[in-house]
Amino acid sequence: MLRTEPAVSGRSLHKRFVVKASKQTVRALDNVSLDVPAGTLTALVGPDGAGKTTLLRLMAGLMRADEGELRVLGIDVSTNPQAVQDLISYMPQRFGLYDDLSVQENLDLYADLHGVSASQRRERYARLMEMTDLGQFTGRPAGKLSGGMKQKLGLACTLVRSPELLLLDEPTVGVDPLSRRELWQIVQQLVDDEKLSVIVSTAYLDEAERCSHVFVLREGQLIAEGTPAEIRGHAQGMCFVAAPPEGEPPRLMQARLLDARQDIVDAVPQGGEVHFIRRQGADDAALEKLLDGARAEPVPPRLEDGFMMLLRAHPAAANVAPPAAEGLAPAEGEPGEVVIEVKDLVRRFGDFVAVASTSFSVRRGEIFGLLGPNGAGKTTTFRMLCGLLPASGGQLRVAGVDLRHARAQARQRIGYVSQKFALYGNLTVRENLSFFGGAYGLRGEKLRERMDTVLRQFDLERELDAPSGQLPGGYRQRLAMATGLLHEPEILFLDEPTSGADPLARREFWRRITALAEGGTTIVITTHFMEEAEYCDRIVIQDAGKVLAIGTPREVRTQALDGEDHETRIDMEQAFIGIVEKARREEREKKNEKVAA
Repeated sequence: MLRTEPAVSGRSLHKRFVVKASKQTVRALDNVSLDVPAGTLTALVGPDGAGKTTLLRLMAGLMRADEGELRVLGIDVSTNPQAVQDLISYMPQRFGLYDDLSVQENLDLYADLHGVSASQRRERYARLMEMTDLGQFTGRPAGKLSGGMKQKLGLACTLVRSPELLLLDEPTVGVDPLSRRELWQIVQQLVDDEKLSVIVSTAYLDEAERCSHVFVLREGQLIAEGTPAEIRGHAQGMCFVAAPPEGEPPRLMQARLLDARQDIVDAVPQGGEVHFIRRQGADDAALEKLLDGARAEPVPPRLEDGFMMLLRAHPAAANVAPPAAEGLAPAEGEPGEVVIEVKDLVRRFGDFVAVASTSFSVRRGEIFGLLGPNGAGKTTTFRMLCGLLPASGGQLRVAGVDLRHARAQARQRIGYVSQKFALYGNLTVRENLSFFGGAYGLRGEKLRERMDTVLRQFDLERELDAPSGQLPGGYRQRLAMATGLLHEPEILFLDEPTSGADPLARREFWRRITALAEGGTTIVITTHFMEEAEYCDRIVIQDAGKVLAIGTPREVRTQALDGEDHETRIDMEQAFIGIVEKARREEREKKNEKVAA
């Protein structure tokens, strides 16, 4: 029976933490009051450090508020957390799967922990396997699953019992668009069929668009709430798109717009154009100059536009766009020369072919994107390009060095930022920079000079003595970038650097990357945010180890249309899904023909 009372009701919630290193008190939640309707899908959105995870953990009874009242399913969670936990399921960001256990063994373990009877398991397992499409993989170790399949297994383990409330903390971080879509279909099905109450925190605003209600948090405060339409309304009549001049990447027009903060709230590449929000009272002449003669067409606002309007109204976000990449020496070499050349690249793990006969090249100063579903082979390709993994066959030259014979020599000329930011959490910002600088061969005055430059460039001077493990995600990302650029590499490799980052942090990140590319640094990036492919000069889409598409974003979108009306506007996510699904469909048809023969 559907509850008439809110699934969650909070009044004047406060939660504070003391940072050990600095002894400073951080307000994770500051006077938050909210009511979450039962039987609905509700989103918590906000920048990194906004308080989303803290609020979910309070709801789950895993911590107690310092002040205020919080009732979950009608129960006071502070006085009776166990009663709440008996009725809810909670999937944290790093869900605890056991890699050595099979899919079935993980499910059984969580069923045992929750006391699920044998008869309930039979019914529940069948439903979960149908929803997640994991039925054919029950004997596979969890550690051998792709990222998207792991997330689906995590959700299935969370649902081995039938909860009244499901809490999901950024469930699709690091998951490709196809797997994200499948995960959301499962969640929506639970809401529609079982009238389950679901609260999800997410960095993807297109996901929040699916929800019936959205709460926007910033620095521990609830700054807005409402339906997606109500949040979009904050940007009504202020959103436009414009196509950059022929031959100019959309990211350059975006950079000009972002730098004009007095006239522009936000700008982002989209479908070969630039989607931007104009400030009220913006100077028409100044805007016309920024657009360089391009015609601006009004468009309806998206949820992300309303979100950005709310955040940019906040004083702390007024100067989100960072300055150009000052202090960086221009990259050596001729513009446009080939700096990465891949021919018939192969990587096998035993009998399994992870990368099959892949070929492409990357030019100096180019931003090159490696895209693909989880398990497609792009990370394997990426690791071979970085010299972290030897190729099984083919030719691979990076910065003029043959990686099959001189990987160490090539690594001195490249920078690398891994998905999980390979920083030392117990070391301060200063100590991390000093350590990585030494690893790159920098010493004495040269090291001090480069440290000063990157600290200034990434606005880390105030965090100099803070342990990196205690920095907010956005600052850890900046520090990881700073360490990767200390030795002024020719080529910068970025492995899903914005995974889990909010739109505000992604704008800041890409403004810096645009400046680096303009200075001649070559960028190779993997990402699951398909809007980020629009920043690239060229992209390659892989699946099952094979290249499905390569070219400029426009060429790839054209390939996805496959002869349809080329006036149709599609974004990169639609193109990506279309290309991958078509290739998989053709592969299935080939297999069926072989079986029939």
